[in-house]
Amino acid sequence: MFTIIGLMLTGMLLGYLLRKRNLSGIHKVITVLIWLLLFILGIEVGGNEQIIKGLHTIGLEAVILTIGGTLGSVIAAWALWRALYKRKGGRA
Repeated sequence: MFTIIGLMLTGMLLGYLLRKRNLSGIHKVITVLIWLLLFILGIEVGGNEQIIKGLHTIGLEAVILTIGGTLGSVIAAWALWRALYKRKGGRA
């Protein structure tokens, strides 16, 4: 727990210190790292026999929760974008 908090605070400090530098390519690096983390997570899930054996028992409830969570996030993001865009005087 302290390791995670320490890493987060270190990243915040580094971001603060580097805020005036041009880091135009950093978003590409972050995207690749996220893809790598997702790939490694997939390997871990695929290697876990209990998870693979239990995939058939996910059921309708998990599908409904997934769709509901995704739709809720999309609607909230759209509403926030619309509210912020209108505040700047633009057309949403």
